[in-house]
Amino acid sequence: MTNKFTFFLVLLINVAFSQNPLSLIPQPQSLQIQDGNFILSNETIIQADETLFEAQYLQQAIKERTGIGLRILPVAGKVSKICISRTVASNVAMNGYQLTISKEKVTIAADQNEGFFYGIQTLLQILPIESKEKLKLPCLRIEDAPKFKWRGMHLDCARHFFTVSFVKKYIDYLAAYKFSTFHWHLTDDQGWRIEIKKYPKLTQIGAWRNGSMIGHYREHIFDDKHYGGFYTQDEIKEVVAYAAQRHITIVPEIEMPGHALAALASYPEFSCTGGPFEVAKQWGILDDVFCPKAETINFLENILTEVMDLFPSEYIHIGGDECPKTRWKKCPNCQETIKQKGLKDEHELQSYFIQTIEKFVNNHGRKIIGWDEILEGGLAPNAAVMSWRGTKGGIDAAKQHHFVVMTPGSHCYFDHYQGDPKNEPLAIGGYTPVEKVYAFNPVPPDLATDETTYIIGAQANVWTEYMYTPENVEYMIFPRILALSEVLWGTSNPAQYVNFQNRMIQHFAVFDRKGITYSKAVFEVITKVSATPNNDGVVLEFKSANDAHKIKYTTDGVAPTVNSNSYTNSIVINKSQTLKAAYFENDKQQSTLTEQTFYFNKATGKKITLVNQPHESYNTGGAFTLVDGILGNSSKFGRDWLGFSGKDLNAVIDLGKSDLISTITVSVLANEASWIYYPSGIEVLYSLDGQNYTRIKQVSLEDIQIQKGEIEVKFTAREARFIKVIAANIGKIPDGSPGAGNDAWLFVDEIGVN
Repeated sequence: MTNKFTFFLVLLINVAFSQNPLSLIPQPQSLQIQDGNFILSNETIIQADETLFEAQYLQQAIKERTGIGLRILPVAGKVSKICISRTVASNVAMNGYQLTISKEKVTIAADQNEGFFYGIQTLLQILPIESKEKLKLPCLRIEDAPKFKWRGMHLDCARHFFTVSFVKKYIDYLAAYKFSTFHWHLTDDQGWRIEIKKYPKLTQIGAWRNGSMIGHYREHIFDDKHYGGFYTQDEIKEVVAYAAQRHITIVPEIEMPGHALAALASYPEFSCTGGPFEVAKQWGILDDVFCPKAETINFLENILTEVMDLFPSEYIHIGGDECPKTRWKKCPNCQETIKQKGLKDEHELQSYFIQTIEKFVNNHGRKIIGWDEILEGGLAPNAAVMSWRGTKGGIDAAKQHHFVVMTPGSHCYFDHYQGDPKNEPLAIGGYTPVEKVYAFNPVPPDLATDETTYIIGAQANVWTEYMYTPENVEYMIFPRILALSEVLWGTSNPAQYVNFQNRMIQHFAVFDRKGITYSKAVFEVITKVSATPNNDGVVLEFKSANDAHKIKYTTDGVAPTVNSNSYTNSIVINKSQTLKAAYFENDKQQSTLTEQTFYFNKATGKKITLVNQPHESYNTGGAFTLVDGILGNSSKFGRDWLGFSGKDLNAVIDLGKSDLISTITVSVLANEASWIYYPSGIEVLYSLDGQNYTRIKQVSLEDIQIQKGEIEVKFTAREARFIKVIAANIGKIPDGSPGAGNDAWLFVDEIGVN
């Protein structure tokens, strides 16, 4: 068997039958366990066309897994066999399959090879992981098919470059969990990764940078290492063919008109200023973008011609996101185009650019898909939208009868933390644990029934600014990819998350066998806080995928031991203290230490209401986050912060009764690289009746900057019951700043009252 049939991780998710015969992910649409077993042995035959890739795939997988070598024969007679059977049965759904295991044979029935492949993946999960001459498989019947057409995973190879061998491995991960689409991000400011023969400087110059950011963006620390790489067209063809065999479509992304600095470093004549430029060392959004003049359009059309020759996908991703208009506003060419075409502004200029590119792609029998910014200024007629800034863009596009792939940052950004940020490798921010991914519903409830048909699926995005190695990527996608696979297959049930979690954990042993790096955050002792019934404190719960009753904890800040308090019920916090907890098994600590410090004040645990709700991506604990007694980590802004996109914070705390107050504290965050800006001002008011408020103080932006976001407002003591805090979002980010023209983020944490 040649190397092309060496399936690096074809058995990635196989789970020992002796442990749990039903630990299938994604869970099938219909499964019936029956009496008896099928015996797999060297005498078993794979009955199929010998040239069928799926049959060869199955043969190799069984050999690698069990040591049992099966022959492939077109006719097998009355012998023990695995029959791959083509059917046109009306009860086999599109891309679906039927898997039947009886005492006499195993049958995988489908009307397309794709269905065979999915049936094989399910069968491989049922096979035991052991080398024996004879193995038992449980008799059962499965009828199964995917709900969504676009079941996607993305990989950014521009920020950090990954070899062909790892990209193939990544595709194997997707295949094992029945994904259908690989979104390959190939160009950005920090690197151009695809060979374009007409423009060799794109890879001679654009594929290499003279340093990279290390640590977090806010630190602005760089190394001086020459870094880069690219894929030749022959390598691209090899990867595309590899994915196609596994029924995965690769959708390439060629960024335009923004995120273009690597291309402009190579060909500066297609910019507004003429350069010179260098490939970006820093992450974030940069002002120099493609100038939408005729010469640039011709340049990009020539590139897309070669791209479409390499990728047979229906869709070509053209980016369209995060394009600053700073250069366009001052560019004579751009302003002349706006005038000649009767455009209103630079947003309509971007729409004109996208529509021009779309016409070219459509004329070649393809369609474009872009990030939801392509809605701005008017959506191109046939474009599909990838909704990442929440779900609103996807909803708007679906209402306009455009196809949509949902990929909101709230649930689908796998560059976010998946465990407590204090215990996790450095990430961009956010908090998206497995349970949150599993709760994702790609179809928004506000769409009418006929509009929901335009939601063709969803995907997770893996941006790699903080992922330097394949191991980093593996850690960030596993095990969240399992949760997403079940969501997109259409069989997830958030109400039965524990059932999914138990099945998921069964897969970890296989990850260990295969040397896959993965997160064990589900085994962490994590904290969940809520208000007491009478709002006089905080209720703390410990949660873990392990037995919570084996959690040991302390309340005096000392690390727990096997003799510390056993967790049995939730704990009421009514004073400042530090709790530490860990999971113990066989008298040994088996988890990382979890530490939670509470800073108790008069607002802790009290009722709080918000006029504007936080963005779904940064709203883990709701309004209570602001009065839970927990201070957010400014270096890892994950679950302990509320994020408002373009909106003000307007919060009212009800102390429950009149009390003497003299100090108000508020924590706000700035990280301009991530579009997070200090508020333009903070207003603090108080009231006795909740109707008539008196201002205590107006804090200016200058004061906020001086206090570095840790705002303390002191005043003469007075009686108050209600405290109102208004932090004004700066609104649209100004020109010359990261994210110019977009809504600014306002991040707020604890509001204290003393």
